[in-house]
Amino acid sequence: MSGRTFPASSMNTIDEHILKDQSEIEAAKAIGNDGKVRHLEEELKGLEEYKAHHPEDAHDPSPLEVYCDLNPEAAECRIYDD
Repeated sequence: MSGRTFPASSMNTIDEHILKDQSEIEAAKAIGNDGKVRHLEEELKGLEEYKAHHPEDAHDPSPLEVYCDLNPEAAECRIYDD
């Protein structure tokens, strides 16, 4: 890893977010922070699945966008027509 860090406000693309998570996973592993590693690995898995489902979409999705992409049947993801 290059050791590059991305402040949250500078992440404009999903690829930047993926790189940030990969870097943070390595840093958390280095200090033995297993809880953070598990959290980031789960987030990274969701981002990678979102990217695979939307290859034409480069924006950094919100956690709700990722969740709803992976769980479209969830109550908080339903869209109702009036």
